[in-house]
Amino acid sequence: MLLHNHIPITIPLNKRNHRRSAAVVSTTASYESLTSRGFTFHRTTENLNLDHLNSVFAAVGFPRRDPEKIRVALEHTDPVLWVEYEKTKRPVAFARATGDGVFNAIIWDVVVDPNFQGIGLGKAVMERMVTELLEKGITNIALYAEPRVLGFYRPLGFVADPDGIRGMVYSRKHKNKY
Repeated sequence: MLLHNHIPITIPLNKRNHRRSAAVVSTTASYESLTSRGFTFHRTTENLNLDHLNSVFAAVGFPRRDPEKIRVALEHTDPVLWVEYEKTKRPVAFARATGDGVFNAIIWDVVVDPNFQGIGLGKAVMERMVTELLEKGITNIALYAEPRVLGFYRPLGFVADPDGIRGMVYSRKHKNKY
């Protein structure tokens, strides 16, 4: 994944106590409503078919990835959240986070199969991901997003460049130019 096409965005801190309140994140799609529609949430990679996940990545425009590299990345991921559609037994939504487990986390690879977009799965995955990170006491949550989807993340509490902070990404292309 090339990060030069992604904009870092974060959830701003509550200035008074320097913590994000878990109460700020309210889930809109209930577990019951999603399960009644045939969706199951998973919080482990057990039974996650990486070839099927790779197909979802490709369907949303991410490059196909080596399944072995995906497996290694997932070993270094906490939390992970994916949604399975019971009729097909395939993943239709996915997100993962990496970080230090205490202060910081970055959410990666947020995808929803295009055939299932617009029904609230992406929002449900993100709300649950943020809630899980906040419950662990992680107060600095960031993600990288394509410019075309920034509007999706703003209602979920994410902002670009809070307090004037600018994200930077290492680029081999520019390494020798300075």
